[in-house]
Amino acid sequence: MALTHFDGKGDAHMVDVSDKAVTSRIATAEGHITMAQETFDIISEGRAKKGDVLSVARLAGIMGAKKTPDLIPLCHPLPVTKVAVELTLDPDLPGVRVEATVKTTGQTGVEMEALTAVSTAALTVYDMAKAVDKAMAIGGIRVILKDGGKSGRYEA
Repeated sequence: MALTHFDGKGDAHMVDVSDKAVTSRIATAEGHITMAQETFDIISEGRAKKGDVLSVARLAGIMGAKKTPDLIPLCHPLPVTKVAVELTLDPDLPGVRVEATVKTTGQTGVEMEALTAVSTAALTVYDMAKAVDKAMAIGGIRVILKDGGKSGRYEA
């Protein structure tokens, strides 16, 4: 299978989606941020000096999805119709699990928007808690669901 973001000469280009059908499309991505137990306790008890970490990170994730074509050079600007970002405290990590679902009706999928939402939300958790824990680690970011369009449904 060929990489679609390169032309015949091997130069990067934006894929032409003008001949693709307009369909309902959805993508869900996930990731997590691990941290020290003390940091987890500060976040879960609402004691972070910068405020409500999970609420701010949720908003950042939504904004990240909407800004994806400004950040990823070959992404098409899409009419995003829904962005949902869920952050769940997980004491087993310890840390925060992030899941983002993005919907659109258009000619290309929203996997990059979902991935950007997860990444932005996790980065925001890091930013808000870095004063107490610079060793936090972001990981596991991946697409877990994609549906709509010619290639059909994908589930991890």
